[in-house]
Amino acid sequence: MVLVESGPSSTLPELERGLTDNGFSVSDVSDVLLTHIHLDHAGAAGWLSQQGANIYVHKVGAPHMLNPEKLINSATRIYGDLMESLWGQFLPVPEEKLTILTDGDEIEINDLVFVAIDTPGHAIHHIAYLFEDICFSGDVGGVRLPGPPFLRLPTPPPDFHINSWRESIAKLRAVPFRRIAPTHFGIYEDANWHLNNLEQTLDEIEQWMEAILPNINEPQALHQPFAIWEYSRCKAVGLDEDTLHAYSLAMPLGMGADGIWRYWNKFKS
Repeated sequence: MVLVESGPSSTLPELERGLTDNGFSVSDVSDVLLTHIHLDHAGAAGWLSQQGANIYVHKVGAPHMLNPEKLINSATRIYGDLMESLWGQFLPVPEEKLTILTDGDEIEINDLVFVAIDTPGHAIHHIAYLFEDICFSGDVGGVRLPGPPFLRLPTPPPDFHINSWRESIAKLRAVPFRRIAPTHFGIYEDANWHLNNLEQTLDEIEQWMEAILPNINEPQALHQPFAIWEYSRCKAVGLDEDTLHAYSLAMPLGMGADGIWRYWNKFKS
């Protein structure tokens, strides 16, 4: 069995429950394809590798899977005492269980073939996977919940980069797929609409940045204006309060504002 993403170790009970509900167990998981190494996507990869799974990851992210100390220390500075409850353990992946991927690599697992597509913009160590008519788009595909069609861009520091993201969208347009599966959350049949809206949202964020960032002097001051702007986008498509809350859990707006601040001051100002 192949998993795309391991999720964090804190959700392993849910993973085991989902596998059981579908007639499988953890021991059936032979391969895990990671889109990138952020904790919500890759945190349980080390544990799964200890159960026998092979782990696949972008070449830039590979060193952090072999030795996650730097990644853990960086995340601890953000989450502090909440690290364990939010993410659980982040165990290293043994070198013999790790496969390093580059753009265009084909992964053959039994009779399944996945194609790795190097897609920075959200993270420099990001890969989307093409499988038959579906693209597992990780976070470069944005955050999308069931309900009114709407996308939120996950823009956390340190790697959010608008032009790289646009180039990644162009790469995805160049390969044929009908369905798209962003990790957060689900599978959608309207891949063309999704990519169009993704690009439009990037344009809107850039326009908003250029209008407001010249008047912002420190990162914390960006949080409220960004939240107001993002909530106005949500309300415009009719999202209810429960869905608004779910989007904020999937991509916290403060973290998104921090990524925008860093991008602006590193590349635009």
